[in-house]
Amino acid sequence: MPAPTLTAAALDQAAARIAPTLTEPERDAWAAPAALSFDERLALAALAVDARIDTATLDLADVIRGPVDTPAPVLQPYRTPIAALLHRAHTRLLGDGWCTGRLRDEQGARCLIGTIRAEAGSRSEADDACTFLLDIVRNEFDPTAETIASWNDRQRDGHMPARILGHAASRADARGI
Repeated sequence: MPAPTLTAAALDQAAARIAPTLTEPERDAWAAPAALSFDERLALAALAVDARIDTATLDLADVIRGPVDTPAPVLQPYRTPIAALLHRAHTRLLGDGWCTGRLRDEQGARCLIGTIRAEAGSRSEADDACTFLLDIVRNEFDPTAETIASWNDRQRDGHMPARILGHAASRADARGI
């Protein structure tokens, strides 16, 4: 036997007879879902995305990293060119290390002349600083020194070369050179 066909009017009559007997929550469950508007669906989607986002505060110390070995800026206590050059050479010698027998070794350490040349703006400025340094060495430390290179090579460690650079910078500033 074929199934009876229901018309819209017959469905409305059946709903009218059943509806008064249902409680309010049951009626809501049987009611046809209302279609959501575009804005409502968009708001629900935004809420779903927000629920997935981690809102913990970000520690920037873990993210932003600067150079590991940033040297402190060196204050320039001298205004005269030779004094300033000898001071920069002194600072470089302390930082890079000291060597003998060559201008610069494989580890980056330098002799007195190599340090001065590395800091000088020109070859003539380096030559003037070396000439002044040799005068200081001869007059105040070692009258038998023939050259800066020979005096440098006779030293047993970098203490005296570093000391002489600092002393020469102070003397050059006092003389205004």
